[in-house]
Amino acid sequence: MRYERRGRGFARGFPPKPVEVGKEYDVEIEEISRRGEGITRIKGLVTFVPNTKQGDHVRIKITRISRRFAEAEVVGEAEAEEVEEAEEEETAEEEEAAEEGEAE
Repeated sequence: MRYERRGRGFARGFPPKPVEVGKEYDVEIEEISRRGEGITRIKGLVTFVPNTKQGDHVRIKITRISRRFAEAEVVGEAEAEEVEEAEEEETAEEEEAAEEGEAE
């Protein structure tokens, strides 16, 4: 008797990650996790950054990527202009996604 895997009608995979191990990003720490690590989001992907606090503008290096989040370490202070540009781009992407949702 041969068994076959049956699909459930939905994709089980996760989309490609918007970050890569070893790359550096300028970010702002948005909140603190239960474990005391800083949390930021890079294009929607939750990223944990130890030894930071809410409101910090830092340059981080991605050290690990899992299915649902990433982990990073601080490598220096962020340049203010780059953080503002990244925040503006993310806001614009969110607005576009909202508009597409309304159009459907």
